[in-house]
Amino acid sequence: MPELPEVETTVRGLARVLDGRRIARIEARRPDLRRALPVDLGQRLTGARVTGLRRRAKYGLVDTDRDDTLVFHLGMSGHWRVDPSELGKHDHFLIETDEGRRVVLNDARRFGSLDLIATAELDRTPPFDSLGPEPLDLDPRDLQRRLAGRTAAIKLLLLDQRIVAGLGNIYVCEALYRAGIHPRRPGGSVSLERLKRLVPAIHDVIEEAIAAGGSSLKDFVSPDGELGYFSKTFAVYDREGQPCGSGGIVKRIVQGGRSTFYCPSCQH
Repeated sequence: MPELPEVETTVRGLARVLDGRRIARIEARRPDLRRALPVDLGQRLTGARVTGLRRRAKYGLVDTDRDDTLVFHLGMSGHWRVDPSELGKHDHFLIETDEGRRVVLNDARRFGSLDLIATAELDRTPPFDSLGPEPLDLDPRDLQRRLAGRTAAIKLLLLDQRIVAGLGNIYVCEALYRAGIHPRRPGGSVSLERLKRLVPAIHDVIEEAIAAGGSSLKDFVSPDGELGYFSKTFAVYDREGQPCGSGGIVKRIVQGGRSTFYCPSCQH
């Protein structure tokens, strides 16, 4: 599933085509993805000017001068294509600008979503009304407050979008490794000293992944068709039985139905 760095990469790629442009035409090539598309999508978007693109957690946001925001989630396999030479059967939604540029949402599994929400209502609309702070805005003391009294594993708590918005499995595994924290350690027992290592590790992992264009796992590619290369630098993720960066052997466990990769020699 595309995670925060992949969504940020996508938003930056779309901004080069859409930001400041008027939407000349849209085409919904099917009525639904994971759920039904808004019935008034075409009426509200056609003729609107894009005033900005941004990201919140794992959602991409396209703001317009009609005080609406197009919200997209890439699901398991979604990605946007820029100026495709032809449309395929998995190209489900098209936006054409007044310059004749086209961006198309391709989603083979159709686990993604598209919604159109009044911009002023966005922060009061699920799921945005319950999201925690962005990872890059997190500080150790704030995280300590959010984890206080929690007995669940730190790995699972970091994946809870109400505690930190946008962190996903890959980057939590990598950040915990860098901070030397065992993924099964109860969240409330992680000391402030350890959190002062963890929060910068989260920042570094996210920023490095964005700079590398994300991690190309399975279906994800950026809007320009380029693959992300952060996966080339994984220390533990998907490296079961291989040495970590410090020479320990990576192990895999399952937490909350997801694979966790960690080094028992380095993480305590």
